[in-house]
Amino acid sequence: MQTPKSIQIFAILILIVFVLIACTSNPYVKKIPKEQYVVMLSLDGCRWDYPQMANMPNLEAIAREGVKLESLQPAFPSKTFPNHYSIATGLYPDNHGIVQNTFYDPDMDAYYKIRDRDAVENGDFYGGEPIWVTAEKQGLKTGSFYWVGSEAPVSGTYPSRWKKYNHTFPYEARVDSVIAWLSLPKDQRPRLITWYYPEPDGVGHKFSPESEEVKAKLEYLDSLIGDFRHKLAQLPIANQVNVIVTSDHGMARTSGDKIIYFDDYIQPAWIDTALGSNPIWMFDAMPEYLDSVYLNLQRAEHLQVWKRDSIPDALHYGSHPRVMDIVAAPDLHWSVGWRAREYPSDYVGGTHGYDPRYKDMHAIFYASGPAFKHGYVHPTVENVNIYPLIAKILNLKPAETDGKLENVSRMLKPKMLIDD
Repeated sequence: MQTPKSIQIFAILILIVFVLIACTSNPYVKKIPKEQYVVMLSLDGCRWDYPQMANMPNLEAIAREGVKLESLQPAFPSKTFPNHYSIATGLYPDNHGIVQNTFYDPDMDAYYKIRDRDAVENGDFYGGEPIWVTAEKQGLKTGSFYWVGSEAPVSGTYPSRWKKYNHTFPYEARVDSVIAWLSLPKDQRPRLITWYYPEPDGVGHKFSPESEEVKAKLEYLDSLIGDFRHKLAQLPIANQVNVIVTSDHGMARTSGDKIIYFDDYIQPAWIDTALGSNPIWMFDAMPEYLDSVYLNLQRAEHLQVWKRDSIPDALHYGSHPRVMDIVAAPDLHWSVGWRAREYPSDYVGGTHGYDPRYKDMHAIFYASGPAFKHGYVHPTVENVNIYPLIAKILNLKPAETDGKLENVSRMLKPKMLIDD
């Protein structure tokens, strides 16, 4: 017959067993690995609500197992190169210098164009400190598969592994390359990997964001995410890897009946230089015609026109010398161009670049892994906050940024926010 004391001891032992079980199954109590990895994929032009339009079970599994943002707000202008580099540096384009996909630098007396290999690979164009440079400086190896800025020696530093951009490189092979990097011996293995697909941006431009073609492309991209997740799960370090799937900007529908033609308002002789693409343009006027260009463009309905020193503070734009005299941006769904050069049919489909406060310009952000909470939906934040988030996960001392960890810290498990 058991004594009261032996019963009490037995009860205590049972309680200890239950506590141990709870501790090993509760993600908030479970020991977080000190040495973590971050693998961040960008799906170019993936609008915040695209996952609701298509069957994307693998992306939704990431949200279920981890976190997602209601939306990710890009920087102005909501174009590809400025925003990929904002994600990398945590800086607005005004502060990192990639102010457009194409721009002129007066100090260098040189043009930056996204299809100009010499320019793209010239580190002098890139300001700020990309997250891979921060990591490399602090002893971590990194890898980049086509991220903007990774092909140039920014501050004299490349990622340990990087690839020269090849638009036609097979999508399936990109998955295998990233898995191969994660399978390297520990002393060669990147702790941070950034990689990129140029879709669904391409089909969004051509067919419009609500098209069946976009839906089909999204489902194909989701299958690639599934393939990556399956192969990642086979690796010994799988439980140390944080996976982020994000994008640079969204996409808005355009049509041939909502076009503003600049040459209906200004004369070519008034312009020294005009740079841009639908829907964002910049102008350097001939000195005597600056006011003429500004005042006449202001006559156009559905067009916002600013001198560089009067751009709204909310856009964080206009102080960098690469921003030209006048910036013009139309209302959402409106296009801008030159009557003498283009046709209405050129504007049917979709585009981006608009004021990032338009929700159609917002992108996706999904993440899962040992650093992230489970099943958590976070309110919209700006993409400059991704840099400090990654720096925290990798235990890096961050460079100065426009983003702040406090803006995204609620996505992380509480233990991640306790400094050792």
